[in-house]
Amino acid sequence: MEARIIATLPKRIIGDKAYDSDGLDRELKEKHQIDMIAPNRRKRGKTQDGRQLRRYKRRWKVERFFSWLQSYRHICVRYDYYAGNYLSMVQLACIMMYLNLILR
Repeated sequence: MEARIIATLPKRIIGDKAYDSDGLDRELKEKHQIDMIAPNRRKRGKTQDGRQLRRYKRRWKVERFFSWLQSYRHICVRYDYYAGNYLSMVQLACIMMYLNLILR
């Protein structure tokens, strides 16, 4: 967490079932004041209420966006040498996806 890219720490982190552990929850809460939101594993009892898990259900929107972005081969393989060119291709793909959504 100390080597993060963003300036401020988030208030909560959303993860999948692999992140459901008491040790991780405790460490994030004590050291960084961050709430870990993850669905419960099968053999484990409920550790969170349903209100926080509603945020987890919206996570699929972000994952779907990155899945659509990976359908563009130029972005998936990263043919570009320069980061600026690669960013331009990502932005162009985002524009194309947006236009496909609104022009259907």
